[in-house]
Amino acid sequence: MSSENISWKYKNSNPSLQEVHKSIPIKTTGSFFRRLLGFLGPGYLVAVGYMDPGNWATSIAGGSAFGYPLLSVILISNLMAILLQALSAKLGIVTGRDLAQACRDHFSKPVSFVLWTLCELAIAACDLAEIIGSAIALNLLFDIPLLYGVCITAFDILVVLLLQNLGFRYIESFVIGLIATIAACFGIELFLSQPDMKEIVTGFIPSHEIIANPDMLYIALGILGATVMPHNLYLHSSIVQTRKYEETSEGKRDAVKFATIDSTVALMLALFVNAAILILSSAAFHTTGHHDVAEIQDAYHLLDPLLGTGVAGILFGIALLASGQNSTLTGTIAGQIVMEGFLNIRLKPWVRRLITRLIAIIPAVVVTLIYGEKGTGELLILSQVILSLQLSFAVIPLVMFTSDKRKMGEFVNKAWLKWLAWIVTAIIVVLNVYLLWSTFF
Repeated sequence: MSSENISWKYKNSNPSLQEVHKSIPIKTTGSFFRRLLGFLGPGYLVAVGYMDPGNWATSIAGGSAFGYPLLSVILISNLMAILLQALSAKLGIVTGRDLAQACRDHFSKPVSFVLWTLCELAIAACDLAEIIGSAIALNLLFDIPLLYGVCITAFDILVVLLLQNLGFRYIESFVIGLIATIAACFGIELFLSQPDMKEIVTGFIPSHEIIANPDMLYIALGILGATVMPHNLYLHSSIVQTRKYEETSEGKRDAVKFATIDSTVALMLALFVNAAILILSSAAFHTTGHHDVAEIQDAYHLLDPLLGTGVAGILFGIALLASGQNSTLTGTIAGQIVMEGFLNIRLKPWVRRLITRLIAIIPAVVVTLIYGEKGTGELLILSQVILSLQLSFAVIPLVMFTSDKRKMGEFVNKAWLKWLAWIVTAIIVVLNVYLLWSTFF
């Protein structure tokens, strides 16, 4: 059964990211790896959201306070992310709609408007985390005051626009290069910190200790609740359509398979980075009695004396700067997708970027002026709470659409996948409600 023109209110005449839609040709013959190569890229743009500065503080705090046991939580979070991103890619490839367009096509205008508003808040919150992360990195590496660092980040719009004009492959290459920089920095940091390999292996096995300790459980819920980034689900469902795959059942089936491999491999790299942050924090801080390191700045200043080398803090700062710049680039693209998809209006990329940046920069500047370094740390936490609040409103429609045979046709989720997806969704909803309640009450 074809999924075209079934159960959708509107004909999909405006493809997502029209300027790069179907712009990358795909080889239909040749070896498995040669065909896979054409699909590699979107997964890495998605993976960026799972290693953004907003996740760093939670991993640093968890590692310094409790050591290695929370590695199992990072692993479980990553497996949940792999499942949801695979569903997101499938929705985009099969229906030719990104998640925002699918929501506009399915829900009433008032519901779509609410979903769009919540999504814009989440993207602004994510952008806020990236601004603060980049500003902190500039402050740590070059002693640039936080306020100036926040303002400097506004100019990365020029990099985004340049790459968009050159072509989508250039954006993917730039992102992969920054991810490689982050991974290399943490690889060296792990070597310098000499973590306990036995403790690492044990840490990936879920432990009752996490549930028994209320403080550890709270941080575990924070890791689980804030790992899956809501804007990534909108992003992935759109950027997989940059590939010019065949619009046949077989062509779409291949595209779904290769896109899933792409995102799974990329998210395993994100798992390495997130695990590395927690392992580094455990080895450098927890084992040396520094159990209360929660701020990114504190981690930077403590790494050099604890590891006995002047390069440790520099590598940490470089990785943080790369993480912030990477995340802000993908956040820009996600913002464009969400606005075009929900409202069916198109703005020039620089206009859209400027709007998103101003929404995030204004609170960052105000808080930095009034409260200084301490305020930016609290703003980072608030950004993660906002992201958690939005997540359910992205995951539920995604699972609902991909489990609907009228919309997906022969590509509808199999029974076991549907149940697994709804179980993961229920876990995410419950954890985020609990996390929000704990944060405010």
